[in-house]
Amino acid sequence: MADLSPIDLQKALSGMEYPAEKKDLVDCARRNHADDKVVSSLDGLRQDHFDGPNEVQKAVFSG
Repeated sequence: MADLSPIDLQKALSGMEYPAEKKDLVDCARRNHADDKVVSSLDGLRQDHFDGPNEVQKAVFSG
């Protein structure tokens, strides 16, 4: 995700409570009016459960 920044991801997940399921991340990003590339990146994650924002960021940016 070369054109997705960690700041975009943080803004998209603002207010997210963890642990969280992938569906919760996608819903939160949509509520926060995240860009489509952020939403699709979250929706495309292989992992379904996340214990915290660092785990989400690692999953998004490590592919």
